[in-house]
Amino acid sequence: MTSTLIRARTAADLDDCVRLLAEVHKMAGYPVNWPADPAGWLSPEGALGCWVLTLDSELAGHLIITAEPPGEALVERLFVDPRRTRAGLGRRLLEHAIDFAAEQGLRLMLDVVDKPDGAVDFYRRTGWREAGRIPIDWGGAEASEMLRFEAPARA
Repeated sequence: MTSTLIRARTAADLDDCVRLLAEVHKMAGYPVNWPADPAGWLSPEGALGCWVLTLDSELAGHLIITAEPPGEALVERLFVDPRRTRAGLGRRLLEHAIDFAAEQGLRLMLDVVDKPDGAVDFYRRTGWREAGRIPIDWGGAEASEMLRFEAPARA
C-alpha cells in the first residue's frame, strides 16, 4: 500500500526539489526556460506556503502559493514527478491549494503557458476556468500566450 502525504516543504527538501524539477524540465519542458538559480526560483518572495507531496516518503510533487493583489493568491511552481503522471498527484496538490486559499479567504488563480503539453487540458479537466490571456515573448516557438485560470468554486 502506498502512503501519500502533502506536507510543508523544509530546507532539507530543496535539493531533491531541484533534482525533480530538472527531470520535469527535461521530460515535460517545465519550466519553459530553465532558471539560472533553480533553488531561488523555487523560493519566490511573497510565498504564502510551499508544500511537497511524497509517496512512501519519496518526493513526488511540489506546489507554492504566492500572494497576489489583495484578496488573491496564485498557484506557482506546481510540478509532479514525470514518472508518476496520471496518478492523480497534480489533482491532489491542486485540491490542497484550493483548500488552503478557501481557509485564508483568498481567490485562487494560476498562470500556464499555452503550449501543446497537456497542462491547459489538465486544468480545464479539474474544473479551473480560463479568466484571461496575456501575450508573452519568452515562450519560444510553441508558446505565445500565458493563460490565467481561476480555481473552481467550493460548494
